[in-house]
Amino acid sequence: MAIRICNVEDIKPGKALRVKIGDEAIALVHTKDGRFKALGDKCSHGEISLSEGFVDNETIECWAHGAKFSLDTGAPLSLPAYEPVATYEVIVENGEVFIEIDKDSE
Repeated sequence: MAIRICNVEDIKPGKALRVKIGDEAIALVHTKDGRFKALGDKCSHGEISLSEGFVDNETIECWAHGAKFSLDTGAPLSLPAYEPVATYEVIVENGEVFIEIDKDSE
């Protein structure tokens, strides 16, 4: 099921937005090169919101301890994190951003 989140222009390139879908906190990321990615909004190293981190075209970096995660796979790319975070499919259509949520995955 695709959930409408916002308009494309609501998130500046290089920034992220924290959204809640049910019990899931998700960081919706607008990369500096204009793509949208979504991943779990909790750093796997601690209870830190990744949406408050630093975004580039390929990664998001936790502001607290510097762990970087791949925007494509959720894989940790640097310590202190060693567990991946969930990723979600993002659909951009007619200037609107949607996140695909699989209700059966829980």
